[in-house]
Amino acid sequence: MSTAEAAETAEAREPSSRIKFSPRQIPIVGVVTEDEEVQGAFKSMDLNRVIRLFEETGDDLEERQLKSVKKLVQCYQNGFPLRDLAQIFKILNLCAEKIKTQPHFIEPAYNIIKLCSLPFLKKKASDEITYAEDTANSVGLMGDLLKIPNSELRIQICKCIIDFYHAEPPKKHITGYQQASSSYKIKMAEVGGLAKTMIQSLELLENQLVEKLWVLKALQHLSTSEVNCTLMVKAQAASGICAHLNDPDPSGQLLFRSSEILWNLLEKSSKEEIIQQLSNLKCLLALKEVFKNLFIRGVSHYDRQLRNDILVITTIISQNPGAPMIESGFTRDLILFATFNEVKSQNPLVKGLKLSNSYEDFELKKLLFNIIVILCKDLSTIQLLIDGKVILALFTYVKKPEKHKILEWSAAQCEELQLHAIATLSSVAPFLIDEYMFYKGNARVLEFLAWCDNEDSFFSHGNSFHGAGGRGNKFAQMRYSLRLLRAMVYLENDTINKDLCEKGAIQQLIGIFKNTISKYIDKEEAILLEIQSDILLILSGLCEYHIPGKEIFGTEGVDIILHVMKTDPKKLQSGLGYNVLLYSTLDSIWCCILGCYPSEDYFLEKEGIFLLLDLLALNQKKFCNLILGIMVEFCDNPKTAAHVNAWRGKKDQTAASLLIKLWRKEEKELGVKRDKYGKIVDTKKPLFTSFQEEQKIIPLPANCPTVAVMDVAENIRAKIYAVLGKLDFENLPGLSAEDFVTLCIIHRYLDFKIGEIWNEIYEEIKLEKLRPVSTDKKILESITAASENIGKMVVSLQSEMIESQARQDVQNEQKVYTKIQATHKQRELANKSWENFLARTSNAKTLKKAKRLQEKAIESSRYGERPPNAIFHRTDIKGLNATVPSGGVVTVESTPARLVGGPLADTDIALKKLPVRGGALQKVKAVKTVDEPKKSDPT
Repeated sequence: MSTAEAAETAEAREPSSRIKFSPRQIPIVGVVTEDEEVQGAFKSMDLNRVIRLFEETGDDLEERQLKSVKKLVQCYQNGFPLRDLAQIFKILNLCAEKIKTQPHFIEPAYNIIKLCSLPFLKKKASDEITYAEDTANSVGLMGDLLKIPNSELRIQICKCIIDFYHAEPPKKHITGYQQASSSYKIKMAEVGGLAKTMIQSLELLENQLVEKLWVLKALQHLSTSEVNCTLMVKAQAASGICAHLNDPDPSGQLLFRSSEILWNLLEKSSKEEIIQQLSNLKCLLALKEVFKNLFIRGVSHYDRQLRNDILVITTIISQNPGAPMIESGFTRDLILFATFNEVKSQNPLVKGLKLSNSYEDFELKKLLFNIIVILCKDLSTIQLLIDGKVILALFTYVKKPEKHKILEWSAAQCEELQLHAIATLSSVAPFLIDEYMFYKGNARVLEFLAWCDNEDSFFSHGNSFHGAGGRGNKFAQMRYSLRLLRAMVYLENDTINKDLCEKGAIQQLIGIFKNTISKYIDKEEAILLEIQSDILLILSGLCEYHIPGKEIFGTEGVDIILHVMKTDPKKLQSGLGYNVLLYSTLDSIWCCILGCYPSEDYFLEKEGIFLLLDLLALNQKKFCNLILGIMVEFCDNPKTAAHVNAWRGKKDQTAASLLIKLWRKEEKELGVKRDKYGKIVDTKKPLFTSFQEEQKIIPLPANCPTVAVMDVAENIRAKIYAVLGKLDFENLPGLSAEDFVTLCIIHRYLDFKIGEIWNEIYEEIKLEKLRPVSTDKKILESITAASENIGKMVVSLQSEMIESQARQDVQNEQKVYTKIQATHKQRELANKSWENFLARTSNAKTLKKAKRLQEKAIESSRYGERPPNAIFHRTDIKGLNATVPSGGVVTVESTPARLVGGPLADTDIALKKLPVRGGALQKVKAVKTVDEPKKSDPT
């Protein structure tokens, strides 16, 4: 049955109310009437019939197929519904297949693609999800249609894709339909892989400039999405686009759009993958030619911006060591462009060329400095840097600003370029030592530092990254100059360091440090701390292997170190850089003081050891290792032990107690097995850490340190042992019983460690299945047994100490209990005495009884017979009307009254001068008291 006959059969089955057409008048598809169009509605077509029509073969079908597509376009002139999209694009694909042989299908395909620019329509809210897969496949098909060799069709496809990002509202509202969300097409393009297919189609357009520009414009929009960028990278978009940057294009759009796409790819996809794609000779040659043309011939603001963008992309590529920058000649040109302003060149590329003070040229200069830093990391570039006189060009900025001189740049730009040049020198100069010394680099930097430290009037702007904290002062210049010196000193080159010492660098740096303390208080604290840290690091580098340098450092250098060590410990947690400064200070002690006896003695004299121990008592693990290392070296000085033993910390803690406490803390962190008293648990492995327990012994070459050997360097136990050993284990003050228990282990640390290493050797022999000779085997077994015996001996000694301490604790406890009992007994006696007193006071009979008992006790205490000529002294006072017994009052009748002045005489003898005459005290009448009335002689 033909299509016409099928149409007639379908019409015959419809209700009679519809108008029937003759066979010639029966439409192939549904038609929208004018009334319905006014109402904004349309009738869906039988798209399957159209598809079947296109799938039929015959010579007379072309006209009918074209007519059906034309009516399809007319029907969906307000947009395609999502539910019909798959069938519509199938029809579009069928049209595309016929274009090769039947060019008349170009126009229908063009019109369908044009309608794709309109928003897609949905009947239900769920249509976007329901038909997502069909929509994604349909949109992705548009990239494949670019392969059709027709310019208008290709351009229309690109316009349609661009319209995805600039959606316009529909001209008419379609009843029963809603517009899909504006981002729906963009999401479907991502899911359908449209960007990837467009990149693949781009290779077919190398000679069609107009079409290529439209495709690049579409890709520019698509590359704003991370998903699309990832797809484009997989299709090798970066290398494909970059290789054609220099293709002829009078409009300049090709370079602009290509660079924008490359930027988006770098920002939104894997930078490493992009760099890898661009690191080939073809891409770099294209970039080189483009940059060179823009650098030499670019005059507009746009050209300069584009030139800088190309240079940034080149900078990113140059980070890849495998990029053929030298082979392409790009490195030589970049060095030439970076230095032609400062170093005169006869190269025709830069003849008559001059940079302006525009923002773009200023940025270009900084970008060129930056790429030199990256290029110098490739050692094969060194000779090109020497030939280009890069060091000389950069040193032209290391000088104080000259007044009354016409400058190419503004004052702020000059300052920023100066700082950037010094920062560049810090990276480049260490690779060009001979060039640095040839151009008297040390002298230039020291002279510039002297200007930074003087009080000349200078107002810096401090606007740039390198100028942070330097507004209105010279801190930024000083900071970057010191960084340059630090980079050179840390090369440990004898020529450079000796030259610095001869030029007075040590004294100059100490003077700058003192000025930062006295002159610049409360100014940019973080910057000053960095400056001070760099000065100390430079001094350390100059003095470490140079005894004359240590002598020059002298007492002035020790004073600045002591000043830093007295910093408030609370500031170490401020985050401003005090930690770094303290590290630098400790490094300076090690390098500048140790090994120079006058400096060591002065450090001890100024209580430097006390300050070191104060820092150690802060118990900050990051400093402990370094401080203990310094202590070990200082203990070689015989005067150090007295200072260490004299130190007292909080709660009267001694240095020995502090070191033992640090040992216990270290072992706890390392997971060493100890019981609750601190005793050794495993006598075979008394020092084993948890890591050593987990790590199996593996046979290693003789030049590789084992785990036991590495343990010595990786924790502070060995240093604590060394310090305590130099202080003498037997005479350590202020230790508790717990400290003595730990001290037993520390004392035997070396023995335990030797046994541990021998045990490792023995285990490695077993693992390698070697059998030592009998003599060696006996020696190994005896060494192992000896080590274990030492462990048992230490455990025994520890047990004795713990038992002794327990007995001492019991004795102390008993003494306390005895004291408590005596106190309670005394309280009981006092209470009983008080009760007796109350009883005597309140009851006369009790009082009399007590009186009788008292008299009886007195009589019983006397001799039975009174000696002749004895004087009797009464123990009571006659006429005393008291209810209690009298006290111990004795009337001595034999004492002459003239000596005591009678019962009413003045007894205040503190103001009397009573001379001794014949062994008796006599009152002297001549002595008077000031302002005291006269008294008559009582005698």
